Amino acid sequence: MKNIRGFASDNNAGVHKSIMQAMKDVNVGHTIAYGNDIYTQAALEKMKKIFGEETDIYFVFIGTAANVLGLDAITQSYHSIICAETSHIHEDECGAPEKFTGCKLLAVSTKDGKLTPTAIKKYLYGFDFEHHSQPHVISITQASEMGTVYTVDEIKAIAELAHENNMLLHMDGARIANAAARLGLGFKEFTGDAGVDVLSFGGTKNGMMYGEAVVFFNKELSKNFKYVRKQGMQLASKMRYISAQFMSYLSNDLWLKNALHANSMASLLASELKDVAAVKITQKVEANGVFAILPKEAVPELQKEFFFYVWNEETSEVRWMTSYDTKAKDVRKFVRLIKEKLS
Repeated sequence: MKNIRGFASDNNAGVHKSIMQAMKDVNVGHTIAYGNDIYTQAALEKMKKIFGEETDIYFVFIGTAANVLGLDAITQSYHSIICAETSHIHEDECGAPEKFTGCKLLAVSTKDGKLTPTAIKKYLYGFDFEHHSQPHVISITQASEMGTVYTVDEIKAIAELAHENNMLLHMDGARIANAAARLGLGFKEFTGDAGVDVLSFGGTKNGMMYGEAVVFFNKELSKNFKYVRKQGMQLASKMRYISAQFMSYLSNDLWLKNALHANSMASLLASELKDVAAVKITQKVEANGVFAILPKEAVPELQKEFFFYVWNEETSEVRWMTSYDTKAKDVRKFVRLIKEKLS
């Protein structure tokens, strides 16, 4: 199989050289295991400076674990979780949120992957009625699975709705860096400051090898989380290798440089295709994803050279993702191929 940069997923990119070096740097001697090492303490301190000293933060291996365990910590099995139908917890986690939390997922149809208070309100019923699952969490994704980005005001409006109904707001931040780059804001401004209660903070899609964080903005919500993480098989014995990645990722604006570049490559791809009549871009390009409808017969031919995923088989809508290591020449080569195949 050809080892080329494609447009299938930002998960397909390798590890940024600075992050790889950080892992090598801590690969010396012995240190205390299970997060009681100096590297993990330093990484947690750095994250607390970003999110606030009052936060409680835990490292895990993968994004699904961050989502599932974060939700498990704030729910009971009789609760329901409201999310977009395109959300990762609904579409791409193999039922893990429902299996491990016992909660019912209430999937909301959206045009752009973003929930709104109006759409959510339709699911806010049955409170205190024992025959209904109890709505308890609203989960949003930033940036969304459709490549769109919530504004601060949009997040605040959803948070207010949640809190007015004694509910909590969870954010899946697998691509949070891309959203921050788009908004031109720091992470805290559109998470804790905007009313988010629990955040899954991801870095794997933006240059890290593995490792995510669960951020609780209220320590009351996380008082038993160390047990939840251990039972969830996400307590890393050699946690220094996760922590070293976060130290590098959050230093010298590496996360921002990577995300800005990935976003700019998606914008370049969309811009280069805007005048191609056979390509219909379906979503605003606000992060590092481009969604487009193509003639169905052209898709297999394009995938032979640059692999990517079909998002909707029925409409022939495809998803193109750019990464921190996508090159402008990759984009332009792909655009030339599209024009050639569609001419």
